[in-house]
Amino acid sequence: MERFEVLGVPFSLQLWDTAGQERFKCIASTYYRGAQAIIVVFDLSSVSSLAHARQWLEDAMKENDPSSVLLFLVGTKKDLSSPEQLAQIEQEAIRLSEEIKAEYWAVSAKSGDGVRNFFFRVASLTFEANVLSELEKSGARNDGDIIRLTDSTEADHKPTKRKSNCC
Repeated sequence: MERFEVLGVPFSLQLWDTAGQERFKCIASTYYRGAQAIIVVFDLSSVSSLAHARQWLEDAMKENDPSSVLLFLVGTKKDLSSPEQLAQIEQEAIRLSEEIKAEYWAVSAKSGDGVRNFFFRVASLTFEANVLSELEKSGARNDGDIIRLTDSTEADHKPTKRKSNCC
């Protein structure tokens, strides 16, 4: 469990990690089913790791409706790649993320580069999806009252409020 504060509201994410191990492949579908967000992580210093990420993403999407799940493709160990190697594998990763409609992030767990921003992004988008879902269930959805989070990947994630078209 990771706890966040989104727009002043406490919010928790429950994260499950299969560590990409083949022995978990048979039970991974249990974790994917009904997930609000799927994060597939690969090693930016290994091209074969990206190929495995593709398979894990495809498997995850067998259990979920693509329109109802947030997909993230995350390259880690950004600090271990040479600039040339990083540019090459990122090009392939971006191509894959566009193909499967996933958001791509490159981070370094060692240095912490991008990790905090990434998890805040996941929490913010999941929070927004939960709020919209609750509003739709209650029938109280009014687009003029919904706060949209920006797509910025900067540390300063500032929500913007949509203006009403009325009055």
